[in-house]
Amino acid sequence: MAVTGPAELLATWEAGLAQQAGGRALLLHRAARPEAGTDALLSVPLGERAADLFALRRALFGDRMQVKIDCADPDCGEAMEFELDAGEMGARPRMPEGGLRVEEGGWAVRFRLPAPADLAAVSAAAVDAEDARRLLGARCALSALRGGRPAAGEELARLPDPVLKRFAEAAEQADPAAEVVLNIACPECGAATPAELDIAAYLWTELDAWARDVLLDVHLLASAYGWSEPQILALSPLRRRYYLELCADA
Repeated sequence: MAVTGPAELLATWEAGLAQQAGGRALLLHRAARPEAGTDALLSVPLGERAADLFALRRALFGDRMQVKIDCADPDCGEAMEFELDAGEMGARPRMPEGGLRVEEGGWAVRFRLPAPADLAAVSAAAVDAEDARRLLGARCALSALRGGRPAAGEELARLPDPVLKRFAEAAEQADPAAEVVLNIACPECGAATPAELDIAAYLWTELDAWARDVLLDVHLLASAYGWSEPQILALSPLRRRYYLELCADA
């Protein structure tokens, strides 16, 4: 992966300020895979996007990730902090040849793995969790037989719960990084606290903090030396820090 330069990262950050979570995730994915088009990025399995974003995170900020959560026990609420290794996260999908095959209750359905475009469409159209499951199943169904005859249209939109459950289980097994949930034992009370690790949200928070720090550096150095933003961004982080120390000592 080619590491994106500071000017490009600042442009990504600036564009993301006006976006919601889905738009920011797409911008970050585009930074990780600048050669890919938007349609391609929105069509990859969720775990593949996560793997790309973990790789981008390692390239930009290193392997060590600090995570902070509160104990889920209302009688405890202990603040917990722990460290993860980004190099151990983001396993890529293991899609069986021909797709995910589910046979249940007279149904034989072949599914693909969910992609970011599916989540966006379901989020925009679904009314509740049950509706979301059915919409996602219908979008990801590649072919279906019911009692040996082809099923389509309204039948796919109403796949029975046992079939959808089997699809969810098969998708989780084939694409475990699509949704990373950590179970953290509280050192104070011992209660287990589930915590979803959304790498897109985590990386955006880090990018936001980095961008604001860099812009402050630009402001200080431009004020002190009269340099332009491109000139300052062309400096290595080490040289920028050295010039800032000189300004502070002046």
